[in-house]
Amino acid sequence: MPLTTDFLVIGSGVAGLTFALEASAHGDVIVLTKRSADESNTKYAQGGIAAVLSDADSFASHIADTLEAGAGLCHERTVEICVKEGPARIRALQAIGARFDRAEDPGAARADLDLHLEGGHSARRVVHAADMTGREVERALLEAVKSSGRIRILEDHCAVDLITLAKYGGPDVCAGAYALDEGSGQVVTVLARAVILASGGAGKVYLYTTNPDVATGDGVAMAHRAGAEIANMEFYQFHPTCLFHPQARRFLLTEAMRGEGATLRRVDGTAFMKSHDPRGDLAPRDVVARAVDFEMKKTGAEHVLLDITDKKPAFVRERFPNIYEECLRWGVDITAQPIPVVPAAHFMCGGVTTNFEGRTSIPGLYAVGECACTGLHGANRLASNSLLEGLVFAHRAAEALRDVDRSQPWPDVPEWETGSAGPSDEAVIITQNWDELRRLMWNYVGIVRSTSRLRRASRRIALLQEEIAEYYWKYFVTRDLLELRNIATVAQLIVECAESRHESRGLHFTTDHPNADAKAARDTVVKRGVPARLR
Repeated sequence: MPLTTDFLVIGSGVAGLTFALEASAHGDVIVLTKRSADESNTKYAQGGIAAVLSDADSFASHIADTLEAGAGLCHERTVEICVKEGPARIRALQAIGARFDRAEDPGAARADLDLHLEGGHSARRVVHAADMTGREVERALLEAVKSSGRIRILEDHCAVDLITLAKYGGPDVCAGAYALDEGSGQVVTVLARAVILASGGAGKVYLYTTNPDVATGDGVAMAHRAGAEIANMEFYQFHPTCLFHPQARRFLLTEAMRGEGATLRRVDGTAFMKSHDPRGDLAPRDVVARAVDFEMKKTGAEHVLLDITDKKPAFVRERFPNIYEECLRWGVDITAQPIPVVPAAHFMCGGVTTNFEGRTSIPGLYAVGECACTGLHGANRLASNSLLEGLVFAHRAAEALRDVDRSQPWPDVPEWETGSAGPSDEAVIITQNWDELRRLMWNYVGIVRSTSRLRRASRRIALLQEEIAEYYWKYFVTRDLLELRNIATVAQLIVECAESRHESRGLHFTTDHPNADAKAARDTVVKRGVPARLR
């Protein structure tokens, strides 16, 4: 028998947990998460949440900064909604116990919270909990969710595919999802009155990423297979400053470090950002990432340096305790020596298209957080607007679903069929394709692109997808197989959208079309069976 619930949430980051908590006031909720409930991109968000909370700031200023960073593609109404509703979402987090750093002198700061300055922002407006903001937000939300009697969290459950009734002769409505229970190895059926994708980003599609292993674009890939509209996948943000160390995993060094005076330098110690942008080290991320990429390629260096040694050691340790300890673990004392850094894939600005309440193009299917394309980020996300987006639109989706329709009987859909599939005896195919795909995306579809590189990537991804599909139908599904299938779909969508944009804008930079085209200031939209196009 299938599991049934009012709301099925796929993902347990800030957006998924916020929706689950608020929707539980008027319905039952099941949260699917493919590993532990606290493992998501949210947990690793260092910088904070951008919101207007000071008399020295204004909504107009935050809106203007967001629009400028978005390079002409932000949806202005979306930006206005997110900015103006942001402060209430911060207070809602505080109400459930989130502990943010307080201002030492509220009168001088004209705010009760300590506010950071980050690149692209014209005022201090980034709320933080030291340099572990995401972890604190995740903690507070999880505690509140676990205390609710109407929310059931299914850990180690990996969504396989969405259930759309059109596939079984019914209306074009999303009615649930199939999910692999890793404990039993069985695929379970979950039916719901509304399905909310909150599965996060897809950083693992690239060889180097700040994202955790769970970030494989599952929501976007499943939505695409179900026929939902996807937009702006060419705009993948690369964080410019991640710790470079042969043995260390890519560890993000928050933009707030540059906001507090850290300087990017070549390996010979010379500063370089002023030669790339008049804003210097406080330029938006796309500008900084391209500058770092340029300097590394020009000099042949494996990294550049991020230097905050001119600040007092006590200030650095207090402001960035997690970064200080992590770098020290790898032999770098950031109070005394510059940090070797490189860019890495960080944030997906495109995703499943939604309206202001999270509704997608498929009835019954909603998307919130990084997997959604709300129009907030345009061609480039402004720093610390991501947690803000997840909070605002998860809240709005929960409000829109207060009166969920329970009048219809549960649909009769078939249980998962394994067909002739059997146990795998060649899992090496997964490993090979996984490594090849991610390296291919890094080399051909990274920070700087070209028409010929995109064509090569497109041809090779098509061949990889054929191999993956053959394996998928031949063997029992596993999490590794499902994740590989999903990142291959995401890779295809990124390349397809990038090929359709014959200009450089925001995060999409191509050497064949190095300038922006005013006529191309439109979203790139793609749908299963319909080629990507500007709309």
